[in-house]
Amino acid sequence: MHIPDGFLSPQTFLPAYAVAAAAWGWAVRGLRRRLDEATVPRLAALTALAYGLGLVMLPLPGGTSGHALGVAMLALLFGVRAAFLAYSLVLVLQSLLFGAGGITALPVNALAMGLAGALVAVAVFRLLRGWSVTAAVAAAAWCSVVLPALLVAAVLGAQPLIAQRADGTPLFFPFGFSIVLPAVLLPHLLIGVGEALLTLFVWRFARARRWVAA
Repeated sequence: MHIPDGFLSPQTFLPAYAVAAAAWGWAVRGLRRRLDEATVPRLAALTALAYGLGLVMLPLPGGTSGHALGVAMLALLFGVRAAFLAYSLVLVLQSLLFGAGGITALPVNALAMGLAGALVAVAVFRLLRGWSVTAAVAAAAWCSVVLPALLVAAVLGAQPLIAQRADGTPLFFPFGFSIVLPAVLLPHLLIGVGEALLTLFVWRFARARRWVAA
């Protein structure tokens, strides 16, 4: 669901950079105390997995693409801050090396997928784990895909209203909410199912080896 360069107006990505910078600063604080010699290689391995998942992209109508994220497994195993930073790094590398996403779109992609995806995953997991850990992990992973998809679609759909010529012609992304919301959100409802299955597999693998849990 990467938003590429050229689709977002400066009125969108400049404030998003300010918000993302504050969020990155928050994520960095206290992170060093959480990372030790055992945690760092595990985090690196799963960050690499998330990087690979994000490169398997299905082009979607509406100006974006569909793919698994891997942010839920990062958040559930290492916490929101580490997941947000790790996924931000994933997005930077994907944009620079493979043209997936973009530098101007980086803050929106990072906030939607990295931060919102991690936050909703941990929140849903904590809400449901008393009932069923398996269901909690699956629901957390599904929500970690669907909520970012909704946010990305909302940002894209707002572009014709934010930046337009005097005659009303959009300057950047041309499609409104009625087109973008179903085009982006509906495929990710299904992608979220695959994300849930993958996250369950990784969760069980990690828990069996007593890796860090959220």
